Amino acid sequence: MTPTRKRRALFVLVLLVGLAAATTVGIVSMNKNMMFFLSPSDVQAHQLPPDRQFRLGGLVVDGSVNRNADNLAVEFAVTDGAHEVPVTFSGILPDLFREGQGIIAHGTLRNGRFEAHEVLAKHDETYMPPEVKRALEKTGHPMATQP
Repeated sequence: MTPTRKRRALFVLVLLVGLAAATTVGIVSMNKNMMFFLSPSDVQAHQLPPDRQFRLGGLVVDGSVNRNADNLAVEFAVTDGAHEVPVTFSGILPDLFREGQGIIAHGTLRNGRFEAHEVLAKHDETYMPPEVKRALEKTGHPMATQP
């Protein structure tokens, strides 16, 4: 092999190693920042690390909303018809937030309680987030068949 070919082969090898390293770093960082959707039944079935962020979706349980009069803290429960998960949130809730409403909350699970840093409610009377609808259909909840 001539010296020119050796340099080219070395250059290609270094380029491939660098590309593989960059791809690995990209995939690992995207995987850590990706938020998965889980229903309350999924939360009950899996042991999740306390610092793992995910999206929790379902219906707000009737009679579960407790607002703190001193600050913006709110506690409520989310259900998919089979299981419930208690949720805490400190902040301003969406205008369409109410009991029986389909919501998606972003946050982490600590000590059996979901600590949300963002709560999203459906944007009109007929819309149901697709993830919430699928979770309700899996448990046979009657809200899944409503328009």
